[in-house]
Amino acid sequence: MAFDALSEKLQAIFKKLGGKGRLTEKDVNEAMREVKMALYEADVNFKIVKDFIKTVTEKAIGGNVLESINHSAQVIKIVNDELAALLGSSQSKLTFSTRPPTVYMIVGLNGAGKTSTSGKLGLSLRKQGRNPIIAACDVYRPAAIKQLQVLCASAGLPVFEMGDKKSPVEIAKKAVAHATDKHYDTVVLDTAGRLHVNDELMQELTDMKKQVKPQEIILVLDSLTGQDAVAVASSFNDRIGIDGVILTKLDSDTRGGAALSVRSVTGKPIKYIATGEKIADLEPFFPDRMASRILGMGDVVSLVEKAQQTFDEKQAIEMEQKLRKNEFTLEDFQSQMKQVLKMGSMKSLLGMIPGMNNAQIGDLDGIDTAYKGIEAIINSMTPQERKNPQILNSSRKKRVAKGSGTSIQQVNQLIKQFDEMKKMFRDLTGSGGAGGKRKGMGKFPFM
Repeated sequence: MAFDALSEKLQAIFKKLGGKGRLTEKDVNEAMREVKMALYEADVNFKIVKDFIKTVTEKAIGGNVLESINHSAQVIKIVNDELAALLGSSQSKLTFSTRPPTVYMIVGLNGAGKTSTSGKLGLSLRKQGRNPIIAACDVYRPAAIKQLQVLCASAGLPVFEMGDKKSPVEIAKKAVAHATDKHYDTVVLDTAGRLHVNDELMQELTDMKKQVKPQEIILVLDSLTGQDAVAVASSFNDRIGIDGVILTKLDSDTRGGAALSVRSVTGKPIKYIATGEKIADLEPFFPDRMASRILGMGDVVSLVEKAQQTFDEKQAIEMEQKLRKNEFTLEDFQSQMKQVLKMGSMKSLLGMIPGMNNAQIGDLDGIDTAYKGIEAIINSMTPQERKNPQILNSSRKKRVAKGSGTSIQQVNQLIKQFDEMKKMFRDLTGSGGAGGKRKGMGKFPFM
């Protein structure tokens, strides 16, 4: 996930700082030297690092931090605030035209993920109550139109296309006219990838901008390209003017240099981040929340929002009642796990919990894969066995293991952990109260 390497280094630095007791100016300077190196290794722009370290050091030493009781916590707060400021301070939302349709131009280099992002943005806008249509303006890349159609079809999003023989500028104009005629209030223009040094193709974007007058021009950047992404952002902004950035492949970028640099270099905000390959994997970017996650402070607000969007409140109440009455079955567990996995990978979800640093989370990429094995075991059981696993004798377990492609040992382990989980919930909701035993929690990381 994004910032993993940087986050790990910064958390280690501040853990060491917190163990020193009362801090001296020398302690702060040494910590800031380590922070500087961590930012360089994360591929953050040289000038930005220099200014960042200078600001943090001045605030930490120049104020009353060293005389305070919780001086290490104060230093961390300063770093947190400055990281948030570096990322943009506050969320920057898309703006909408007072006269529909609102038009968004999606631009960027080849391979940055513009087509996928266009579909993701369309779905996000629909969730906000908009009525979007996606226009296929990439006539150069083979099968680009088909890719957009397939992607949007998976989410029920309409696509406007005129084939690959018309000019992109003409397609954009017709798409806006079509949206007006058919009462779509939003148009997302999926343009072709182009190098910022290609004058002819950059002029095409300029012409499109003049013809359709987009509300915003959104630049899609591949976060894996690091400082190259920042240079691209500056060039696109100079040539056509951009209003915001969407960072893609952030789930694969462990350094995060592009995210930490692009806002300061271009002055343009990061509006969304793509966190996966699915069409729903697009999230609004919150600088303050991201800064907290980098420093291991978690992001409870985002975690709660994900849960609210995913879980049905009525179903949650029913599940709680089943747990209280000891009526929770393997079918219920399977249903709940499907809901949890809709929120994202377990590693990313645990990263939102305060105090859960990379070392504690460990390599949890296998958890999501492990669930597939659990699901296979449950699916291989009969309805009666799912409701009452205690009836699983040796022959039944052998049949379940064979049907799920697992071992009898794995079937036994699932049943044992499921029993421990139910006992844990009985302790928490019954006479054991909050101090009940949590024996099964560590073995059942899903819960």
